[in-house]
Amino acid sequence: MDRDTPADFTPRFAGSDRLKGRICFVSGGSSGIGRAVARLYAREGAKVAITWHSDEDEADEAAAEIRDEGGEVLVLKLDASDRADCFRAIRDTVQHFGALDVLVCNAGIQRSETDVTKIDEAWVRQIFATNVHGYLWLVQAALEHMRRGSAIVFTTSVNAYRGHRMLVDYSATKGAELALLRSLAANLTDRGIRVNGVAPGPIWTPLIGETMPADDVAQFGQDVPMGRPGQPNEVAPAFLFLACEDSSYVTGQVIHPNGGIPVNG
Repeated sequence: MDRDTPADFTPRFAGSDRLKGRICFVSGGSSGIGRAVARLYAREGAKVAITWHSDEDEADEAAAEIRDEGGEVLVLKLDASDRADCFRAIRDTVQHFGALDVLVCNAGIQRSETDVTKIDEAWVRQIFATNVHGYLWLVQAALEHMRRGSAIVFTTSVNAYRGHRMLVDYSATKGAELALLRSLAANLTDRGIRVNGVAPGPIWTPLIGETMPADDVAQFGQDVPMGRPGQPNEVAPAFLFLACEDSSYVTGQVIHPNGGIPVNG
């Protein structure tokens, strides 16, 4: 793949109102997988809050796409590593829309490093604060507002299961997210709130070109059985299934859109 090849965020099929009237919050919804998820949710009838961290113009583009789908959207800046900011974003969402039905924890960071001894303490604190603590803070903030029948969906990764030689720290955070979602699923069952996850394989998002060496970008996704990276709009339907009533008997589980990589669990 070439760094300039655009990702595809466009839903591939007509909506069927599977999220009609639902209020959905998608952290990191301005880019990558989150952008495709938010757009699909809007096509399925949801009102959507999306968050951004570094690129407001990209967030505005994502919001325009959601409006084109007929959806109502709230755009929020969020530092997912900051507990107070997570609570503020959820509070702003509920104040704007009046409720919260679906929480998608998706915002995350990564960078490549082949030498594990060069992973410094400040970065480890930052990546865990964003990728793991941020998920927990959003859940804590959302639970005050979520009702029986609500759903929580985590973006974890195939690297939580198999690791990655250049993403040691990132893989560790994704493993922590996996354990967190399984524990939350057990904890929240009595409240009627389902918690599940999606573990994508190599998906072509802007983050790939921004964080990986050029040679790795060129070969990205070619080592999976399907021989190519996936697109964000090929992952988003898994998030739709886990957010809507189609998955009413599913909790504590993970869907694996990964191009054919065998995983256990």
